[in-house]
Amino acid sequence: MTGKDAPSVQKPSQKEAAPAGLPGDPRAFAVMTEISIIAHLADNLFARVLPDGMTVAQFGVLNHLLRLKKEETIGELASAHQVSQPTMSSTVRKLEDKKLVRLVPDAGDRRVKRVAVTKAGEAMRREAVARMRPLAGELLGQIGEEDWALIHPVLTRLRVLLDQAR
Repeated sequence: MTGKDAPSVQKPSQKEAAPAGLPGDPRAFAVMTEISIIAHLADNLFARVLPDGMTVAQFGVLNHLLRLKKEETIGELASAHQVSQPTMSSTVRKLEDKKLVRLVPDAGDRRVKRVAVTKAGEAMRREAVARMRPLAGELLGQIGEEDWALIHPVLTRLRVLLDQAR
């Protein structure tokens, strides 16, 4: 992807940045609203640079399985992504059609199928991350390494707490 093809990240002016919430809202609500808005904006930005035919949901499945270094059933994936089993079945089927995942029999119960990422799926994830790198570089430069280092552990703790609470 060339520089002219990649979406640019513009630095917002302080006048444009309205708080995510109303005066008097609990801080946790305002923070969760900010995170929700950020997630929506980030997904849309990421979707524009993903390889042709790849969706954010499909990337999410590849990333999830590779990050956890394991195979999961469609039900486990649906639960992890908090979508219905039919929705996850459709996502997995599309990944399987692209040869990015394959269904393998479970070692303990051969009737159960697990979703495994193929070498092509690993390569597709790497390509997607590489396509995001220029935008990530712009963001990193505008926010600063120190701030990224500060917010990352807090966001990780919040993710773990929310995951445990579902």
